[in-house]
Amino acid sequence: MKLQTTASKLESLSEDQILDSGNGSLEEGEIVEGEQDRLLHYWQDIARGHRVEVPRDMAEPIQQLTTNNNGTHNRETVPFTLISRKEKCGDVLYEKRNYKKAYWACITVKEETYEQSICYGFMRIMRYICQQNSLGSYLGMTLPIVTVLRTNEMHTTLSGAVTVAYYLPSQHQAQPPQPYDTGVVIEQWPATIVYTRAFTGATNETIILNEINILAELLDSPELYVTDSFIVASYTNPAAANRENEMWFFKRP
Repeated sequence: MKLQTTASKLESLSEDQILDSGNGSLEEGEIVEGEQDRLLHYWQDIARGHRVEVPRDMAEPIQQLTTNNNGTHNRETVPFTLISRKEKCGDVLYEKRNYKKAYWACITVKEETYEQSICYGFMRIMRYICQQNSLGSYLGMTLPIVTVLRTNEMHTTLSGAVTVAYYLPSQHQAQPPQPYDTGVVIEQWPATIVYTRAFTGATNETIILNEINILAELLDSPELYVTDSFIVASYTNPAAANRENEMWFFKRP
């Protein structure tokens, strides 16, 4: 799918360049005149390449997320324990990790395409992070944002509905703030062991199915993992041109 000219130019910039540009001297929460519009238009231009419309009411959450990520808030990473790592010629083929029981904010979305689903789901999660919660405050960004998806047993098609999930920062794990959006639910996920493989770039249906088959071939033991439910973990937002991602397989109980 070809992006518009403006979007193509913007895609040559990294996410951090977009987030940092013009914000270097901002205090946390400060808004420069026109900054919201500039950031909103950037997201809108990129999103059109995925046939996604970013509504006007996303301007404040986008600006707030950007400013806070450049301010005092760190992007907390979901904690895990590395169990083992498979390497070949110095390259990491995959890792086996243990993730502890934790609370996640989740929303299930079903759009025409996978990328539309994750973009619209992520925007609603962003609203929850940026004050649309029972605390009325910015909760803090965590990475990765994960998408739970399902396939048929042969890994040739994705199911229509996906679940986009955000790990609650450590300071909110004991008492998760409640979302205003009734479509966003707080779930406690059990401790889980996963096999993971890193990849970069877009996350459309074709690429996801290809990445599932690559990791399945590397593991070469279907009895090790659940074969019809997977996670795509994204360390950059869905509007970013060069995304950093991981494919996660659930270890069988």
